Amino acid sequence: MFKTKLQMWTFEILMIVVILFVCTKLTFIFQPIFTFISTLFFPFLVSTFLYFLLNPVVNTIQRAKIPRTVAILILYVLFAGIVALIIGWLGPVVVRQIDQFINHVPDYMVIIKDLADKTSHTEWFKWIMKQDYLEKISDSMNSEQDFLNKINDILGSTASSLTKNITTGLQTAFSVLTSITITIITVPFILFYMFKDGRKFPEAASRFVPSHYRQEGINILKETATTLGTYIQGQTIVCLFVGTFTFIGYLIIGQPYALLLGIIAGVTNIIPYVGPFIGAAPAVIVALLISPAKALFVILVVVIVQQLDGNIMSPLIIGKKLDLHPLTIIILLLVAGNLAGILGMILAVPVYAVVKTVVVNLYRLWKLRTET
Repeated sequence: MFKTKLQMWTFEILMIVVILFVCTKLTFIFQPIFTFISTLFFPFLVSTFLYFLLNPVVNTIQRAKIPRTVAILILYVLFAGIVALIIGWLGPVVVRQIDQFINHVPDYMVIIKDLADKTSHTEWFKWIMKQDYLEKISDSMNSEQDFLNKINDILGSTASSLTKNITTGLQTAFSVLTSITITIITVPFILFYMFKDGRKFPEAASRFVPSHYRQEGINILKETATTLGTYIQGQTIVCLFVGTFTFIGYLIIGQPYALLLGIIAGVTNIIPYVGPFIGAAPAVIVALLISPAKALFVILVVVIVQQLDGNIMSPLIIGKKLDLHPLTIIILLLVAGNLAGILGMILAVPVYAVVKTVVVNLYRLWKLRTET
């Protein structure tokens, strides 16, 4: 049919372009599919995380000659009890610290205003007018009053769109609340069947692979699961370590909202390299509003905890299982953060590790087949 490979490749490219064009015209067909996938994405993501985190516990319970279904139910009871205990113990403290922070916001604003007032208003205005990014504005304004009028116009424009912003915010809040409700309802069921039948997945998936590649396919899936499980379990332990010891450090130096800021430090630590800076920023800002010395103590606590994490905890718990170069991780974070925000930064490293494991094993398999 095709006299040359160039003709064949041209035909294939044209077919792909036509298919993509037709798909863009049939969005009403694919929209329900996309909606279905997006609805289940977060519950499935949470279930996968909990599966790799807690599956070793189910296996440990099952070793006591307990049926797996019963072991899963025991885990559910234990997990629910631990979560209820943590919420009952830490929840009131966190809520109280959040309430204290909100109540102190006016005081913090007064402190910021006092700092700003140390420089005379006129000098501040002159400095602002000299900046390059306000050059065009300064050309059209001859006095401080013109500048203030411009600010008032901006504030008026912002106020006029306040109603629209409130409506959009309510819609977003309702959407988030709906997603959380769906997640809470569906995750226990999805997770139950993951625990129950997850071990059978490699063998079941290998049925779609040719028989002479089947065993290698099973090994690839098992190694991928091991890599992902190691990362999730290790990162969880490391985040708990960072959050706990940061909290202890903040208590020692008398940092306000120690528990709340420690939790923030622990949660954000899941993002490699960037996470510690994100987690430390709120604590440093709060400390600066008290005194520069307090901010230095906060930075010292963060540095000590991160050194313990980087030199002892992470190598001991996670080790070099992922074998990712730091530059690779930084590039992944930049790209994923630009594409999907914080969630993308959290998922970038484990997704890349899984893809790398699959590609490396497939390449090894292809090389062995070509050499024989």
